Amino acid sequence: MPARIYQNPKNAMQSGKAKTHIWVLEFEPAEAKKPDPLTGWAGSGDTQQQVRLTFPSQEAARAYAEKYGIAASVKATPEKRLKLQAYADNFG
Repeated sequence: MPARIYQNPKNAMQSGKAKTHIWVLEFEPAEAKKPDPLTGWAGSGDTQQQVRLTFPSQEAARAYAEKYGIAASVKATPEKRLKLQAYADNFG
């Protein structure tokens, strides 16, 4: 079953960078979610979607995937761009 490895992005609602150093291995969905006729909640029979493994580094996540024969693709971490702007720029 294919999986993806990525690094946690920074939370857009906060300025802190906690837990952004953690690498995550998640399995790709094997089947589409469908609504339950009784409750209307979306779900599927794919239990691998519930698995979310965390690792201290990208190399550790890759090593785990190779050890267990998981075809994993690494999603590159987007570069951090700062938009430096002064308060006075709002009035000019």
